[in-house]
Amino acid sequence: MANGQWYPPEWPDRIRALADGTLTPVTPRRAATVLLLKDTEAGPVVHMLRRRASMAFAGGAYAYPGGGVDPRDDDLHVRWAGPTRAWWADRLGVDSGAQAIVCAAVRETYEEAGVLLAGPDAGSVVGDTTGDDWEADRGALVARELSFAEFLDRRGLVLRSDLLGAWTRWITPEFEARRYDTWFFVAVLPEGQRTRNASTEADRTVWIRPEEAAAGYDKGELLMMPPTIATLRQLLPYGTAAEALAAAPARDMTPVLARARLVDGEIVLAWPGHDEFTKHVPTAGAASGTDASTAAGAATAPRTGGGPA
Repeated sequence: MANGQWYPPEWPDRIRALADGTLTPVTPRRAATVLLLKDTEAGPVVHMLRRRASMAFAGGAYAYPGGGVDPRDDDLHVRWAGPTRAWWADRLGVDSGAQAIVCAAVRETYEEAGVLLAGPDAGSVVGDTTGDDWEADRGALVARELSFAEFLDRRGLVLRSDLLGAWTRWITPEFEARRYDTWFFVAVLPEGQRTRNASTEADRTVWIRPEEAAAGYDKGELLMMPPTIATLRQLLPYGTAAEALAAAPARDMTPVLARARLVDGEIVLAWPGHDEFTKHVPTAGAASGTDASTAAGAATAPRTGGGPA
């Protein structure tokens, strides 16, 4: 294969169905994912996890911690540090639900990496979160027995929204069976905290330099979905984790949505502003075109909770 782009084998048939009007797009669910960064002597590194090969969606692909937004996280006004909820609503481009989106980013980082961007006050973060009582709460969050807002309130914690930067936004293509409207955030690993593989959907976690991960993708050695490799490339100009976080407020948050169109007897699948992901799919025959079969074979082996990563 030319690179490590994950390409589901069922896409061509679904694209054709969308083009001929026999497929009705489903409404995307909101989701959030976090590019967790830290500095090393060799430069900044990002925390990534590899989805288990047994996963039906993007098995074997590298991704970031992430998952779906829990609407319950808007039910309780949590203690909050950083920009106001109104500021976040404007930044994220939503009329409502900004608190729940930010909560999802912080919750998923805690659930899947063991890192909690919250503290007893607006100027601190918690330390070790590996005790039995913490693990019980984390398990309740994973099982959705407890909303993240309730978790913060129960422990008297302040959500540190100032430790997050909104980076980009991707919406799953209209022809996908499961669709997500996903906000990508960047954050710097808080001092005193450590990551761990707390996800049941990942068989490996790594701290890796963005340029190293991108090179692995280009060689076909690391499998990734388009948003994952795109965000890795966007990190390349920054010499420190703090520089990347500082750059976040100026980034364009216009959603990236793949479009499929008929051109000269074939379907052209393109992500606006990301030409490297363009695919050409035959309009007739089985889903065994060169692009589909090659990438599908590569996926025989971001988690993002189903959202793009």
